Amino acid sequence: MQNLILTTATITLLATAAFAHATLEQKEAAAGATTKITLRVPHGCDGEATHTVRITLPEGFYAAKPMPKPGWQLETVTGAYATPYNNHGTEMTEGLREVSWTGGNLEDGWYDEFTLRGTVGPNVEPGTVLYFPALQTCANGTADWTNTSDEMGADNPSPKLTVTAGGHDEHAGHGAAMTATEFTLGDLAITAAFSRATLPNAPVGGGFLTVTNTGTEDDTLVAAASPAAGHMEIHEMSMQGDVMKMRELTDGLPIPAGETVELKPGGFHLMFMQLAAPLEEGTSVDVTLTFANAGEITVPFAIGAPNAREADHSGHGMDHGAMQKDSN
Repeated sequence: MQNLILTTATITLLATAAFAHATLEQKEAAAGATTKITLRVPHGCDGEATHTVRITLPEGFYAAKPMPKPGWQLETVTGAYATPYNNHGTEMTEGLREVSWTGGNLEDGWYDEFTLRGTVGPNVEPGTVLYFPALQTCANGTADWTNTSDEMGADNPSPKLTVTAGGHDEHAGHGAAMTATEFTLGDLAITAAFSRATLPNAPVGGGFLTVTNTGTEDDTLVAAASPAAGHMEIHEMSMQGDVMKMRELTDGLPIPAGETVELKPGGFHLMFMQLAAPLEEGTSVDVTLTFANAGEITVPFAIGAPNAREADHSGHGMDHGAMQKDSN
């Protein structure tokens, strides 16, 4: 019983100590994934209110953008990256390296969060720890969260997250067959992404995938983009009487917490509009998916045969027979 009491007391002490430190809400992020970084500030500086919060961004994290906070002013510092990044076809050699929220008043007994969003480099090795050193400034002192030594019991440990394996090698995939490879973005698991080969003059094509939300909060697929298309749209097909109708989901596709949503022929799907070139069987195209909460991730869509299963969306723009587009 005495051992149990001591163990319980130890756990409680560790939990209390952890809460007393500034930490990140996110514990992990996949290589190549866009993610939110939320700094959690639990108290001030020895009883004083915090008026400035600064966070420094590590190498391996790029294309960052801070979220404004009412009552605080944003100050940013940009600088060169050690290694350039390919950001949707554009080389990025520099970007945001430091963010400060200033002029606020976070009392010692209050709690708040400070958020930004960025992308983990696709070549960051799984298991790598990315540190986001933070500094709180008060009237007569600071709370320093910059220790990156990872020493057990350190008084001022830096906020951090661990990089997990990305969904795919950015240089691989050409000539790949359809695959059920899983891609992870926060609480979302993305599998079975594929498209269909299109005819030489077809202006559009279809995209399909499965998204599972393992979290406790709903999310929404709000956009998709690909270098293979002028733009992309999220669509739904359904039978209305004897007619198959298709409509664009302008508000996005909900991904409820704890549920799986399939984008498949004859139902929800993505549309590649204004194809730059035919989608060729046996190759793949990258698609960047944007979710309202989880952020962005780029996933390769393997291109299968043009007649794979029933509703062939590579035929948009040709004869649809009884299928009509619903303008409502």
